[in-house]
Amino acid sequence: MGYGGSRKDAGKALGKSGDGGIDGIIKEDKLGLDTIFIQAKRWGNAVPVREIRDFAGALLSKKARKGIFITTSSFPQSAFEFVNSIEHKIILIDGERLTELMFEFNVGLSTQSVYEVKKIDSDYFEE
Repeated sequence: MGYGGSRKDAGKALGKSGDGGIDGIIKEDKLGLDTIFIQAKRWGNAVPVREIRDFAGALLSKKARKGIFITTSSFPQSAFEFVNSIEHKIILIDGERLTELMFEFNVGLSTQSVYEVKKIDSDYFEE
């Protein structure tokens, strides 16, 4: 998506026991002037709003202003209401949006086949 200048320098996975509610970080630009913190959850059901509150608290403890909460499932309306009511900027990405972004930026995908579709160039025949 253009963060950090290169894929290698764009971010870092942290998520282990005792990570303080932060699974990864993204450098927002090549110089690393700002950092975006990430929380990722693989859930079968909607992510409870308490998880979003905990993430907001983790951001506060890091003196961070920006975060992205990613899930393979969905978020309840209360989660969107919560992130809209706080000062910190938290983006919620559900499974559907995650899939769209994966396709858009070719993350975790490989090209199987490419089809070329041709169209008659009518300008060619007018000469």
